[in-house]
Amino acid sequence: MPHVLTENDLAFWRENGYVIVPNAVPRANVDALVDVIWDFMDMDRDDRDSWYSAPQGEFGMVELSRSGMVELYQHQALWDNRQHPRVYGAFVDIWQTEKLWVTIDRVNLNPPARPDWDFQGFVHWDIDTSLRPLPVGVQGVLALVDVRAGEGGLQVVPGFHRAFDDWVKMQPADRDPWKPDISGFELVGVEMRAGDLAIWNSMLPHGTSRNTSDKPRLAQYISMFPAPDDEALRQERVTSWRERRPRTGPAFPGDPRRWEIEHGVTAKLTPLGERLLGLKDW
Repeated sequence: MPHVLTENDLAFWRENGYVIVPNAVPRANVDALVDVIWDFMDMDRDDRDSWYSAPQGEFGMVELSRSGMVELYQHQALWDNRQHPRVYGAFVDIWQTEKLWVTIDRVNLNPPARPDWDFQGFVHWDIDTSLRPLPVGVQGVLALVDVRAGEGGLQVVPGFHRAFDDWVKMQPADRDPWKPDISGFELVGVEMRAGDLAIWNSMLPHGTSRNTSDKPRLAQYISMFPAPDDEALRQERVTSWRERRPRTGPAFPGDPRRWEIEHGVTAKLTPLGERLLGLKDW
């Protein structure tokens, strides 16, 4: 298939550990998902007071409790972006294989900070950096609104993946393998336009920033990984799609209203989407 990332993109990726894919999905896809999120959250985009409500579930990760995570996983609008050829092509360029599965993740609505709702942002890893060999992975987020630094979007420490081996030698033996001390490193807010996709190396410390703007940040988390030979995982993924259930894990509590499970419609998949899920073999 045609390449999505240029040689300059790949050079930037190797140096900095992240890359931006402009216009990864059409504007119509973005607008459709934005409408779904507002409806799912029962919020009015024109009524600021409606943007602040209790988290939908109890998170196993405390730092996520007011970070704007929305327990929506299986809607057609999510799958339309997951199975978009340009999104897939970017991950093919990163992984150098066409045989990929897509992550079944959710969306984010991070409202502006105010005195009674002041999410400060956080920096973390989603992999256990005490393991040897170190886990290999990539992560991604699709911007659903334009976002600049300090507006509640993605923040990363560029190049940390290359500095890790030297950095870790200077850390105490009891360091937290999930939360790095980034003293001396630059934390960068990644600026994106609606429809842009950011992909980053999982070794980069990263997180959601504090939103100091006057508008909510909306985004969809999308990543891909080489399809494993794991029948149990394949069955779990297919069942979660068919029954409209969240992914498993302490960070994914699911919607206590069970809205998708009880009222949703199972998403229609393209031939590419069937393979990205695992419904069909590569």
